[in-house]
Amino acid sequence: MSSNPIYHLKDAYFFEVPKGLWRYDWKSLSEVPSFLTDGHPNVTDVNEFNRALDGKVMIPQPFAELHSLYTPKSGFAISKYMILELVVASIMVLLFTRVAKQLSTGDHPKGRFANLFEAFLVFIRDQIARPAIDDPPGHGHDDQASPVHRGDSFVPMLWTLFFFVLGCNLLGMVPWAGSPTASFSVTIALAAATFVTGMLSGMKQFGVFGFFLNQVPPIDMPTYLLPLKIIISCGLFLIEMLGLCIKHLILAVRLLANMVAGHLVLLGIMGLITAAASASTGTWMTVTVISVVSATLFSVLELFVAFLQAYIFTFLSALFIGAAVHHH
Repeated sequence: MSSNPIYHLKDAYFFEVPKGLWRYDWKSLSEVPSFLTDGHPNVTDVNEFNRALDGKVMIPQPFAELHSLYTPKSGFAISKYMILELVVASIMVLLFTRVAKQLSTGDHPKGRFANLFEAFLVFIRDQIARPAIDDPPGHGHDDQASPVHRGDSFVPMLWTLFFFVLGCNLLGMVPWAGSPTASFSVTIALAAATFVTGMLSGMKQFGVFGFFLNQVPPIDMPTYLLPLKIIISCGLFLIEMLGLCIKHLILAVRLLANMVAGHLVLLGIMGLITAAASASTGTWMTVTVISVVSATLFSVLELFVAFLQAYIFTFLSALFIGAAVHHH
């Protein structure tokens, strides 16, 4: 029941709404969930729990027990970010199904909605997938250049990644919701999807052994230096595999850091209002006006960052997949 503002960025097992919309009226401590009374044994007044929990809509946990409002004790706990991710996924299914039905007829997109989605799709295909994954003639990635756009087969995956990350980012702009991409478990799962896709695609292209052999650049050394060549190749293989893991880890950390940083800055700006509460009325009003204007302008920047980070994550994912399916 901590009032620490940093908990606003943390995944939780409740949704926060205005206190006037959701109030608790427990009459005795026996009505309070046991994990709350066990976690706060010094609290003997049920009204303290009522006041602390007002505005917090606790998520039912049929498959788990909670240790606190932020940590599970055992079982499979359903968190706020899990529900928000399902909301984003459900919206994507509904929207994509509608667009797919319209495009499957072979007609040109009709309406602003369909045109908007087609613009996103064409942009991801032409500006992300094909430049990063295709093997253009004369670039020497493969023995023979293929007129077929290899990147097109990855467009559905990249399109899904882009809109899922974008949807999760935009939820951070919704009051009392939160951004699932501010959780490392979410961003590392997205990066893992890119990692697995790249590895499986590379193994399909070169074979299992060929994929790992492709991680080591060719070394031109005389035959009598073969033992040294083997040692160097083994060292390079370990470095390349470590680098492969690290760059996907950084992919997850980059998205996480950018989304958390924005929320922390907003939190700091609005915190100035509380910090100035003990000052004179004139000072407090000045700080309040400056903070509100600054927070509003920064929120507009956050909206831009939500789109930018979705683009960067998708573009880097395409680059990593492209590196996995091309000769080094």
